[in-house]
Amino acid sequence: MTARLLCLLLGVLLDLLIGDPRTLPHPVRGIGWLIARLESPLRRLFPLTPAGERWAGRLLVLLVAVLPTALTAFVLAVIRWACAPLAFALSVLLTSQCLALTSLRQESMKVCAALTAGDLPAARAAVSMIVGRDTDCLDEAGVAKAAVETVAENFSDGVIAPLLFLAVGGPAAGIFYKAVNTMDSMVGYQTPRYQHFGRCAARLDDLLNLLPARLSGLLLCLAAPLAGLSGKEAFRIYGRDRKNHKSPNSAHTEAAAAGALGIQLAGPSRYFGRLVEKPTIGDPTRPVEPEDIRRVNSLVARGYAAAVSAAALLTILTALLS
Repeated sequence: MTARLLCLLLGVLLDLLIGDPRTLPHPVRGIGWLIARLESPLRRLFPLTPAGERWAGRLLVLLVAVLPTALTAFVLAVIRWACAPLAFALSVLLTSQCLALTSLRQESMKVCAALTAGDLPAARAAVSMIVGRDTDCLDEAGVAKAAVETVAENFSDGVIAPLLFLAVGGPAAGIFYKAVNTMDSMVGYQTPRYQHFGRCAARLDDLLNLLPARLSGLLLCLAAPLAGLSGKEAFRIYGRDRKNHKSPNSAHTEAAAAGALGIQLAGPSRYFGRLVEKPTIGDPTRPVEPEDIRRVNSLVARGYAAAVSAAALLTILTALLS
């Protein structure tokens, strides 16, 4: 129990201290490589029909969810047998790599810095690294809004969800979650290419994030006063707009953040050159500004502190029951 709790806490601390240095191998890059390598062969195995593409997508989900998870568990078990301290150190590293709070803050603050400097092209380039929408046509407010939205949304699937999986099942469970989430980010699109092939990945990702998304939204509401923002408005907008998205999970954190900040998020956006109509979240009481990127990072940092405490208790409970 002590080792599992210490591993979780040290992993959280390591993420806070160094984030995801590009010089270190990262499991998500390996998972992304596996997805890219499997897609074409799996498509060739099945007929070029909607049903055939769905079966290919299901097999992709099975392989990508199982292989990295099993490999992580096997490697850690072998290293633990040979050298327990080395296995513990690797577990801490993997735990930190499953969490994305620091990298999310660093990348979003690059957008804030570019906007503050008045460099809109640089801000567009920076925000294109963390969002899936088209950014070339965004104005300053659009760039700032996109950054705020991605920080809020990724608080759930980049921070709280993996933290919960790590608390319950350690690094192997964290890698399982990251594998599913990476599949969704690569193939879970409603485009002609992925409408059928990516359906299973998108639905499994939705299922895994049902609880974390709702917990994340509530954490942001509770954290709003600690960040000098409006807890009352966070709860009001969360209650009203948390379902204003095609995804069953995406709007929960965005609604809480929009209410806390007193701004409006979402609305129509361009993806792959196509305008996608989406409902708005929050009230347009004022324009979105670069400083809102800093404010939303402050908000998620305070929500994260509470989440880590809860995850530590969950780790202890899970260890006692196992």
